[in-house]
Amino acid sequence: MNHASERPGRLRPVLFDVDGTLVDALDNQRRVWATWAGRHGLDPDAVYRTALRTRPLETFAEVAPHLEPGACLTEFHALEDEDVRTGDYAAFDGAAELLTALPPGSWALVTSNYEHRVRGRFERTGLPVPEVIVDAAAVAEGKPSPVPYLTAAALLGAAPEDCLVVEDAPSGVRSGRDAGMTVWGVHAPEPVDGVHRHFAGLREAAPHVLAHVLG
Repeated sequence: MNHASERPGRLRPVLFDVDGTLVDALDNQRRVWATWAGRHGLDPDAVYRTALRTRPLETFAEVAPHLEPGACLTEFHALEDEDVRTGDYAAFDGAAELLTALPPGSWALVTSNYEHRVRGRFERTGLPVPEVIVDAAAVAEGKPSPVPYLTAAALLGAAPEDCLVVEDAPSGVRSGRDAGMTVWGVHAPEPVDGVHRHFAGLREAAPHVLAHVLG
């Protein structure tokens, strides 16, 4: 299979969200947030609903403005790092085969998490790691801002309109749409508002993703 740089025409990369798209870690995230919320006497369900649409520092500011955000982040990072080491999670069906089939330089990860955690989870689940990872530390604005996906496109040397985004959550879908990219949704029971196309899972989406990149 030829590398993307060896194909004629413009690069048409695919940009993947991670948690909930490639790695089944949503239950882990919910447990980590519930643990953090419980330590501070907060409603875990309300905290998690906020966390689904914001980055951690923004979540702390909204649900616990009386707490020092830096201390909250340190505590939360320790909980997440422990989950990476000991948590029970797996790659979604079809993820390994799809990522392995993609040519080097034709795909990237765009995550609201941090790169060292992504690498830890990928190592444990056997997923290959791409050259480009845009994490929470790489951008000043997280999803639903278009900045993370625009940053990934720039790092790959691709035009936004040539990029395909694969997402599972409303904030990520909005991020990709506002970046001017095609957005496909996976895993959600119903299509997320704004997706251009919806698939039940990665295995169903895989041949279409490959056709986008290689076509």
